[in-house]
Amino acid sequence: MSAINLKVNGRAHTVDVDPATPLLYVLSDDLELRGPKFGCGLGQCGACTVIVKGQAIRSCVTPVNMVAGADIITLEGIGTLEKLHPIQKAFIDEGAAQCGFCVNGVIMTAKAFLDKNPKASDAQIQEAMSGVLCRCFAHVRMMRAIKKAGQEMAR
Repeated sequence: MSAINLKVNGRAHTVDVDPATPLLYVLSDDLELRGPKFGCGLGQCGACTVIVKGQAIRSCVTPVNMVAGADIITLEGIGTLEKLHPIQKAFIDEGAAQCGFCVNGVIMTAKAFLDKNPKASDAQIQEAMSGVLCRCFAHVRMMRAIKKAGQEMAR
């Protein structure tokens, strides 16, 4: 066990865990965050996605010691009920969430992508989102929401 310092959603935390513990387990078990989800445990589905240094990463396969001291953003850290992030608002407006399995991965991956490419084309958005698995086939609404959020972020 080691004391590891994390900065999650702007708040400092110190956790006493094995340095090889997947970040997902620290976020969910120790910090009680519910945005990142356990999906496949192999970094393939995207349900566990968080943003570190502007990059969408899979927290289920990222050892916590690899992100010590870095700014980590989870779904809980991108907006509030009073001030939704444009992507959250777009998902609500477009009815883009259905079963919820992939929503964390879709929103966090889209946010990291749109932060760098708010004027992305439909093809660029589809490519950026291609690694996030969705089981309920809400893709059309999600893509519409992501495009809408990008337009708002580009303003």
